[in-house]
Amino acid sequence: MTSTPPADRYGSTTRTPRPKRWIAWILTGLVVVAGAGIAYIGYTKFAVKDVEGKQISFDIVGDRTMNIQFTVTRQDPEQAAVCIVRTRSKDGSETGRREVYIAPSPSQTVEITAPVKASQPPAMGDLYGCSSQVPEYLRAG
Repeated sequence: MTSTPPADRYGSTTRTPRPKRWIAWILTGLVVVAGAGIAYIGYTKFAVKDVEGKQISFDIVGDRTMNIQFTVTRQDPEQAAVCIVRTRSKDGSETGRREVYIAPSPSQTVEITAPVKASQPPAMGDLYGCSSQVPEYLRAG
């Protein structure tokens, strides 16, 4: 015969299950990793860039040529930069692309007009992006 001790004297004999400590550590780790990921994405998206380009206009010059006009602003104007401009056809597909070397200059902001050859009649042109990491084959020329 089993007897149970009196609850008023010894307390309840049923245990309430406690969550495992490792679950709390794993959840804490996941929160820290997620926070670091969000901080990294925010920094790369909203940080001040050393080179920034802004498209001004595009002009269709011929059946397969377009001039794209844009400005480039650099933190250090004595540093060379490269910008990629492209043309697109009516359906939105890329039909022409060109890398434009931006030489060092005394001015922080320079205005460039770059002709771009296209494989089909161009309908629009845009500035794809700019960087201070100039490929060696552009520097040599």
